[in-house]
Amino acid sequence: MKNAAFLATVPFLAAPLAAQDFLDPLVVTASRSATNASDLPYTVTQIDSDFIQQNHRRTLPDTLQYTPGVLVQRTAYGHGSPFIRGFTGRQNLLLVDGVRLNNSTWRSGPVQYWSTVDAFSIDRLELVKSQGSVLYGSDAIGGTLNAFTKSSNFRDRTAGEFFNTGSAYYEYRTNGEGSHLGRVESAFGIGDRFGVFLGLSAKEFGDIEDSSVGRMRGTGYPEQDIDFRFDFALNSDTTLTLAHQYVNQDNISRWHRTTLNPGWNHDGHIAAPGTFISNLYDQERSLTYLKMTGEPEGEFISRWSATLSYQNTQDSESQIRTLVDRRLAVIDLATWGFDISLESDIGSGTLVYGLDYYMDEAQSAAYRNGVFRATDRPVADDASYHLLGAFTQYEWKPSDRYSITGGIRYTYAEAEWDFYRAAGGPAVDRGGFGEWDDFSASLRGLVNLDDRWSVYGGLSQAFRAPNLSDLTGTTLSLAGLTAQGSPNLEAEKYLTAEIGTRYIADDISFSLAAFHTWTSDAITNVVTGPTSTAANGQDGFIYGFEAEGAWQFAPDWMLSGMMAWNEGKTETAANGERWITRLLPFTSSVALRWTRPDDRLWVEGRVLGAVGEGRIHPADQAADNQRIPTGGTPGYVTASLTAGYRVNEHLELTTAVENIFDATYRNHGSGQNEPGLNGILGAKVIW
Repeated sequence: MKNAAFLATVPFLAAPLAAQDFLDPLVVTASRSATNASDLPYTVTQIDSDFIQQNHRRTLPDTLQYTPGVLVQRTAYGHGSPFIRGFTGRQNLLLVDGVRLNNSTWRSGPVQYWSTVDAFSIDRLELVKSQGSVLYGSDAIGGTLNAFTKSSNFRDRTAGEFFNTGSAYYEYRTNGEGSHLGRVESAFGIGDRFGVFLGLSAKEFGDIEDSSVGRMRGTGYPEQDIDFRFDFALNSDTTLTLAHQYVNQDNISRWHRTTLNPGWNHDGHIAAPGTFISNLYDQERSLTYLKMTGEPEGEFISRWSATLSYQNTQDSESQIRTLVDRRLAVIDLATWGFDISLESDIGSGTLVYGLDYYMDEAQSAAYRNGVFRATDRPVADDASYHLLGAFTQYEWKPSDRYSITGGIRYTYAEAEWDFYRAAGGPAVDRGGFGEWDDFSASLRGLVNLDDRWSVYGGLSQAFRAPNLSDLTGTTLSLAGLTAQGSPNLEAEKYLTAEIGTRYIADDISFSLAAFHTWTSDAITNVVTGPTSTAANGQDGFIYGFEAEGAWQFAPDWMLSGMMAWNEGKTETAANGERWITRLLPFTSSVALRWTRPDDRLWVEGRVLGAVGEGRIHPADQAADNQRIPTGGTPGYVTASLTAGYRVNEHLELTTAVENIFDATYRNHGSGQNEPGLNGILGAKVIW
């Protein structure tokens, strides 16, 4: 609680931050229909591209750093796995333009895949917390994040006129070796007829450093990104979209495992040094989709969309544990998806309904010292995974003051694999099969007390079907043991109760939410000799609160801030009751922003801090001692200053100084410290 006295002085404000849309944005993800945030019975956050650029957010997980209830854990500088209301990885659902990115090879705990979405390509993000599984299916437990990418916006251009716009952006970061980031965008077409958008990003991140550890050698990495989108008006209310996105990242080091990590001693909190010679990840991911959307007037179906998607993920991990122990694990995954969503106005409300289907086809291989090892495969080879769901949700709104939203989903999941041999199993490969089904429901309500105040809340069920990693996976566990999947698993079940309130006026907005999630039959690892095996049997709970707000106390000045905290425990027959390993400590942020009346110049100062996090079982800390120091992760307070100037309609300049006082700190559960003092210079040319 070292920083508790300071953090308690942060104003108890709430609702969307200034750069995250101070007004009342339209949100699609929460209901699959464009709805004002103030009319939703969920806790939602929208973050737009201006916020991302002005705050120099480096990756998708970084964009959530100032969102209450989110802990941005970073196993490596190129990886990031947000903990949303205590859940991370495959227990949160990531969508891109409505297409599901979660797949059946995601392992337990923090995963790297959220960082494979190019932050420069994002138009806006919509985060819905504790939404449950009704609308989007398996995995939507802590939160559902939908990343909407940029487009030509041809429908908003002058009808019948040719348009041609674009921009070029360059950013330099001074910390450590220095980093160079670049982005070129171009959009052209004919207004209200068609539009083409093309974006290219190139990033060369250098090694970072801080005042305690110094230069963290090997933390830098390169990245290249492409995003293309073609939109065509079939008629006045129907649009056809073809999009392709590609991300490539090389040599991302799990620095904390390597001998380049000398360990960290901060006020007696000691994190252990690494032991591997190297541990590198290469990530290559592409998404292609064809989508049709329509809004016919006067028809029973007032809105509809249908999407066919294909994704390819190539995921490889290289470990050089010692000079005589070199390992390589590779996954090549193809995912086909189909999603149809329909909307109809019925009675005093709106019905949303549809179905979705995703199929994974996985190939995997593993080698030790150049020799193929069937038992080391990260998932079974020649495996398939099917996820089919049908849903319906009705929002009944008898008056402007009240609304009740209820929904239900049926999901069927099926896994099949041809070649799999568990460690210690028979010498011949064997296949397997599993299937699961589930009904999930949600009931939410909202009451508008007046034109400004509203109260919302309800219950939402969520579930997660066992995936290929649970069933057939082989990974290195925290304790250095081989973690082995099990083909005899059941689905995880969750129930969340939530209550919240919002106040939105012309010059101030405020929101406060509290939640409680119960976990049943979660999959955990049970130690059996030199290995640990996946098994159901972990129950638990997590609860907490979140507050956020903004106050425009003068025409040119805005004060904004947030605070959040959660607490929870798990219980298993083998380990008894323990703290959840990465709880969100009490975290708070406050920002003061001045904007010149002509909007050409702005300056913002921000303070962010968290109290020390010591709620962790000694055995869990010892098993993860390179990431979590003894006694828990120390608290911190860090300050930053950002500014921007629009020189003219063709040139924008931005600058920032992060971690002004060069504090040494890390986010709880991360594998490295955050960068120390860092200067950022950015320039954007627009045509």
